Amino acid sequence: MLSRVYDALPLKVERAHGVRISTDKGEFLDTFAGIGVLAFGHTDEKTIEAIKEKIGRFSHTSNYFLDEDAISLSQMLLNMSCGEGEVFFTNSGTEATEAAIKAIRKLRRGKLVSFEGNFHGRTMGALSLTHSPKLRTPFEPLLPDSIFLPLSGRVFEEFARNNEIAGVFVEPVQGNSGVYPLPEELIEAISSMKEKYGFLIVADEIQSGLCRTGDFFAYQHHDLRVDIITVGKAVGGGLPLGAAIFCGVRPFAIGDHGSTFAPNPVSLAAGKSVVERMDTTLLEGVKIKGEHLRLGIEKLAWVKEIRGRGLMLGLSTHDPVRIKEKAFDRGVLLNVTGGSIRLLPALNISIDEIDEILERLDFGG
Repeated sequence: MLSRVYDALPLKVERAHGVRISTDKGEFLDTFAGIGVLAFGHTDEKTIEAIKEKIGRFSHTSNYFLDEDAISLSQMLLNMSCGEGEVFFTNSGTEATEAAIKAIRKLRRGKLVSFEGNFHGRTMGALSLTHSPKLRTPFEPLLPDSIFLPLSGRVFEEFARNNEIAGVFVEPVQGNSGVYPLPEELIEAISSMKEKYGFLIVADEIQSGLCRTGDFFAYQHHDLRVDIITVGKAVGGGLPLGAAIFCGVRPFAIGDHGSTFAPNPVSLAAGKSVVERMDTTLLEGVKIKGEHLRLGIEKLAWVKEIRGRGLMLGLSTHDPVRIKEKAFDRGVLLNVTGGSIRLLPALNISIDEIDEILERLDFGG
């Protein structure tokens, strides 16, 4: 019997392409693309071709072999972020968080700081930095010296003056909490205190990275110099892949960290196919489509507040579950998290498809 940890939709998927999912109950428009995984939508042709080509040669070799796609993809990720550094590939976003924790523990002494509302994963180390008591409490005790602070620059500055901090974990846009961008005054305080005390900053870009917010990474909307960037979700083109991008730090020597499956050659090929298409043209399209989507949402009577950037939007409403059910009845799949509706559509969604979604969501208050 399958472990009952997911609340699955009452649908049997038959086929999917782009933003459309064909099921035993008809066709649905997908507004969250595998929770932000499918940057170019379902069954993207270029990704499929890359997978077929690679798996036709080999599917797994182990970390005793260096895959050429690992070199190419790591350089692409560095070019999008800090330019120079190194990349450790993982099987998922939460494993990228684990790699970041290990790196900080090796490089510095002190506390690990996270913030109220942050979500960094569900493995034991990552869970130690995930704020939700509902998720954490059943599995405590977790990592010691893991601290949660409110989203206040003043509070952070006071804490930094009175405590030794090893690393600060930020979600530039808090995804699981309902898509809340971090307050600018908090980001300024973190940046200022870093200059004074030298702790490491980890930008969790697992949801907000890879062009999702209209820049390559969401931290780039701010004047914030980060040391480690964690990615997952979209980086694998639909296959399991994550990465920790180290900027200016070299934490691991041979044997310090590893994984049997990461990086998997087929996942690397899929990821390379996706990331090599993430350029300034795509970014401009995300900005345009994000604004078009936002303007359309503003006209919907049931929406009370809109947050986020680009094609990462959070919508507040009086009863998100009821709205999700009404949208389902009209053939639109919505994702509810943190008491809000989270929109993470494919980055290459068309204006016509956005309008079709908006039309179906226009069902009054």
